[in-house]
Amino acid sequence: MPAPVLPAELATELLSAIPSLDLSHFTQGTPAQKAQFVQELGKAYNDIGFVAIKGHGLSDELQHNLYDLVQQFFSQTAAYKLSNYSEALAGQRGFTPPGRERAKGASVADLKEFYQIGQELPPADPDRGHPDYPDNIWPTTPAAFKDTALEAYRTLEAAGKQMLRAIALYLGLEEDFFEDKVYHGNSIVRCIHYPPIPNPQDLAPDAVRAAAHGDINLITLLMGASAEGLEVLRRDGKWIGITALPNQLVVNVGDMLDRLTNHKLKSTIHRVVNPPAARMNTPRYSIPFFLHPRSEVDLTSLPSCVDAAHPKLYVDMTAGAFLDERLREIGLKK
Repeated sequence: MPAPVLPAELATELLSAIPSLDLSHFTQGTPAQKAQFVQELGKAYNDIGFVAIKGHGLSDELQHNLYDLVQQFFSQTAAYKLSNYSEALAGQRGFTPPGRERAKGASVADLKEFYQIGQELPPADPDRGHPDYPDNIWPTTPAAFKDTALEAYRTLEAAGKQMLRAIALYLGLEEDFFEDKVYHGNSIVRCIHYPPIPNPQDLAPDAVRAAAHGDINLITLLMGASAEGLEVLRRDGKWIGITALPNQLVVNVGDMLDRLTNHKLKSTIHRVVNPPAARMNTPRYSIPFFLHPRSEVDLTSLPSCVDAAHPKLYVDMTAGAFLDERLREIGLKK
């Protein structure tokens, strides 16, 4: 699959809508560049909850290879795809067929199917065998899927950890505040296929590719999708279309980080709308990386984010309890 091509008008809207930052300024820059990155990232996450990042380490070649393999997998028969499905794992590993996931509060399921890859732990690792770390389900075809997906997983996880280091500094915490919390976190690469919509007249009135929602996790790192459709709800109530440029990742705040910071850093509502009539027969592919903490991590709002002007918004909860609650709300877990 070639690099996603972004229409000029959407590229302009993206650049005007969310800041574009270079992660290498944080990881390899001068002290002044690092401090500026921290402040600009924090401001973006206060204002809209999204930022575009370059210098993340994910090569164009790796992205293209993964998209090619994802397209190959989803082009196979329904029976073959279902052979990689485990209902017991609640969509957290392997294939999940259409009709199983809906946004929190939505009345109908999203128009998508997906494949999830989690932590791949070595046999001797002490966490191996823990219920939080079920074995990944790997398709036999295409053959290169496992190695390519794991390389992308590790690259995105490394970039995400650097983003969290910057976030920690912005919050006035030690730079390594999140390190032990995301060590073997329940992070996920989700490979999503939004199939063509040949008969839109047969859809339920509210059926869309992905209804409005906030992500569950700490932060999401999204590489460029194969087609437009992602929209973000601005604070003024306007939906704006955004797509990662070929050399960028769009990185947004998830609900767990929103809870931890008492809504100081904002999990912005977003959706994937159906294509216009002329492109209803066109599929869409997207590959986000959802960076999660370990299940036992306490999401109680940081004391520094709670005061008289910002009273505590959320009940205390661990990351594992919050994930379990949300998986039930979106229909993946009974």
